[in-house]
Amino acid sequence: MAIRNIVLVHGAFVDGSGWQGVYDHLAADGYRVAVVQNPTLSLAGDVAATHQILDGLGGPAVLVGHSYGGAVITEAGSHPNVAALAYIAAFAPDKGESLSTLIAEAPAGAPAPPILPPQDGFLFLDRGKFAASFAADVPEKLAAFMADSQVGFGIDALNGAVSEPAWRTKPSWYLVTTDDQMIPPAAQRAMSERAKAAVTEAPGSHAIYVSQPAVVAQLIKQAANATR
Repeated sequence: MAIRNIVLVHGAFVDGSGWQGVYDHLAADGYRVAVVQNPTLSLAGDVAATHQILDGLGGPAVLVGHSYGGAVITEAGSHPNVAALAYIAAFAPDKGESLSTLIAEAPAGAPAPPILPPQDGFLFLDRGKFAASFAADVPEKLAAFMADSQVGFGIDALNGAVSEPAWRTKPSWYLVTTDDQMIPPAAQRAMSERAKAAVTEAPGSHAIYVSQPAVVAQLIKQAANATR
């Protein structure tokens, strides 16, 4: 039978509530969906939060990560209950890599995310530039709310290095967002190719999981149906 458990891991600057649209689509099709509220303080802490959810499942799952959440699922995906990985406009680090090292290798001419200088060990995006960089295709009022409800992203999470990338041993899927202003599409394609992921491309912002939940849910269902 196809996989019926889905575990969703959010990225930096946001929380798990942004997955509601994806959750609704998957739940309507009979999937059992869990959303990890990872604190984004450190990679190790976020992996532990993800493992806590995976430990409670009664069977295999597709583990899904958006943005920084891709680093989390790359490290957490070695869990025995993970049958497949799905990256949504996400980082997919290799062994020894962190977000900070991947960002430093951004393609020439790529847009620079409007990350403000650290405040007490946390990073935030410039609220005035949040919509254009993170959520350009999200309704204006919702994008403004996302900007004003940001979650601080811990420096330790930014610098957390992956030990053994799960994509080397687990089948992977990747949704490339072609209008992304946070992670350049070229970088997304390079990481997905390295991970030998099944790739789908869609026009959309970095927040495609909010603006186009049906597109994201469809990719996750592809992973679930292909993994038996």
